[in-house]
Amino acid sequence: MESPFVIVDLDRATVQETEAHDRDRVVVGVAAEPGDAVEGCDILLTGVPDPPRPWVGCADPQATARQLSGIVESRPAAAVALVQVLRMGGSLSIPDRLILESLAYSTLQGGTAFRSWLAAAPRRTPRPAETPVRLDRDGPRLSVTLDRPWVRNAFDAATRDALCEALQVAVADPSISRVGLYGNGPAFCSGGDLAEFGTSRDPAQAHLVRVHRSPGALLHRCAPRVTAYLHGACVGAGIELAAFAGRVVAAPDTAIRLPEIGMGLIPGAGGTASIPVRVGRERTAYLALSELELTAGEALRWGLVDEIGDVEDTTADPEEAVRS
Repeated sequence: MESPFVIVDLDRATVQETEAHDRDRVVVGVAAEPGDAVEGCDILLTGVPDPPRPWVGCADPQATARQLSGIVESRPAAAVALVQVLRMGGSLSIPDRLILESLAYSTLQGGTAFRSWLAAAPRRTPRPAETPVRLDRDGPRLSVTLDRPWVRNAFDAATRDALCEALQVAVADPSISRVGLYGNGPAFCSGGDLAEFGTSRDPAQAHLVRVHRSPGALLHRCAPRVTAYLHGACVGAGIELAAFAGRVVAAPDTAIRLPEIGMGLIPGAGGTASIPVRVGRERTAYLALSELELTAGEALRWGLVDEIGDVEDTTADPEEAVRS
């Protein structure tokens, strides 16, 4: 079977050779120094530190490419679906990108890789909140706070629905000029609630629910008024949703990661729509495939966040926030 991964040496390859690869493989271009963006590549690696977008700098581009190859070979369906969604998304509106992402996500939910990951994952007990999202209005300012600190604001269905209700207030009320998005406790959001993973046995219906109840779509509609304040873990949905905000402020302890490929999935909370707008599709693919954890400083250099600064501590009870 043909490998789902190919490395192109851009110091030697012609443009025609770069663009000739099948579109059902992950194409990684490597070069000693960054040059013009290469349309035929999904990820661009260079040995120059802090290169301009869309390039990713690394000490040894060839070695990094080989590491990516191993990841892609272990999760080929998810990896190829990721780059296909990112390629197609460039010509779509944000709402249509969200639909495309959800379709691919639902397809992968029925895949062998996700089912194998789910079978091996430890069972977790749901720990819901009576009010998973807290709203505070102060004149023209609306504060929206994810409020399940005991699970580091893991994103479950109840949180999704409550966040949609909160954002619908902002969308519908033009007198709200500023919206602050916060996370209570030690982390902004630790990603999807693993206690709920795999509980839906109907991926087709799950797709319809994701499209109908989409916090990402609502954030996009009011984005110029929204500032997301990140701290601690910003994993999966935690960064995918925050990236829709018109402005993103990160505390120095912020750590950003997209873990879905390792589960046999792709980002499913809007990350393939929001993150490429900020960093480009090539860096988005690298972040998702490499298992890289971005620090606040790295995220600032990439453009994924706009400022590093103090983030308001919204923890009402610090002991409760860290209680496991």
